[in-house]
Amino acid sequence: MPDRSPTLQLHDAGQSLWLDNITRDLLDGGVLAGYISNLGITGLTSNPTIYDKAITSTAAYDEDIRSCHARGLSTEGTFFELALADLRRAADHFAPVHQLTEGVDGFVSLEVSPLLANDAATTISEAVRLHALGGKPNLFIKIPGTTEGLLAVEEVIFAGVPVNVTLQFSPAHYVACMGAYPRGIERRVAAGLGAHVASVASVFISRWDGAANSVVPEGLRNRLGLLIGRQSYAEYRRFFATDRWQRLLNLGARPQRLLFASTGVKDAAMPADLYVAGLAAPHTVNTMPEDTLLAYAKNGRVGSMLAVESAGDEALATEFAAAGVDADALAAQLQTKGAAAFVTSWTAMLAQITAKAGAAS
Repeated sequence: MPDRSPTLQLHDAGQSLWLDNITRDLLDGGVLAGYISNLGITGLTSNPTIYDKAITSTAAYDEDIRSCHARGLSTEGTFFELALADLRRAADHFAPVHQLTEGVDGFVSLEVSPLLANDAATTISEAVRLHALGGKPNLFIKIPGTTEGLLAVEEVIFAGVPVNVTLQFSPAHYVACMGAYPRGIERRVAAGLGAHVASVASVFISRWDGAANSVVPEGLRNRLGLLIGRQSYAEYRRFFATDRWQRLLNLGARPQRLLFASTGVKDAAMPADLYVAGLAAPHTVNTMPEDTLLAYAKNGRVGSMLAVESAGDEALATEFAAAGVDADALAAQLQTKGAAAFVTSWTAMLAQITAKAGAAS
């Protein structure tokens, strides 16, 4: 039995582990503080589905909802007040690691309204507004990696707002993000502004297997998500070794870290740490659901870290293509479905806030 938990061993190897969850109970009961001190968690992500569940399934937010209603806040305004109250507290928990790493780690994330996925102009203004409203340097604003979203990412990075680019599903999506982020930095340099604006690029993993398992042979099941993760990691390491990036690095820029998201297994027959142990990679982030975190901390496997290029991946990609998996088409489909799922959660959450506010009238 190792002296240090698997989560701490991954942290020691250079991978940041973040929690993909936030609730008032995590904050009020000291659970988040325990994860930080005992499991080495160094950041946190949220999304509309997480908040839909938190607000719908508990009474923890009811009093604040009534207060916001009494003050005349809109339903959406109420949500952002609730979420930012939580995220400010969480950001304070991570402030020491944010300071220690000089702004590389220790972030929390808030997503703009998912209704804006194809509205670049409003996304830009909302990202700037929400970051200022949050008032914390270690608050990421999440922007989807859609075509319009990436236009917003460049502008928001230029404005100096830290960004978590979410809903990316493929190496091609990631490469497109690697266009938007450095352009924003290069424009800052040209304008005489600082080159360090923190960012992560979130590539979703497990949904690939959820989509492909029903159409591929048994020998390929639950292997596509890990393949996509490894391919994205290779692109990540490749881009940040380029002369283009090295010039920006010399001017004070820091790499936009690759973040592995959606790392809870969809197939109950698979080990809970499938997408954690399989994507152990230095200089990256893995944000995981609470049950995945606890399972990994208890029984997780810690092996060798990912290589920049994984032998056999090209052949494996060919096998998937031969089995009928069109990776580009499936990535587009997953991104569209992911965006729609967040809209569904967002709409349900706002309806629940409206209902709870109405009950207080």
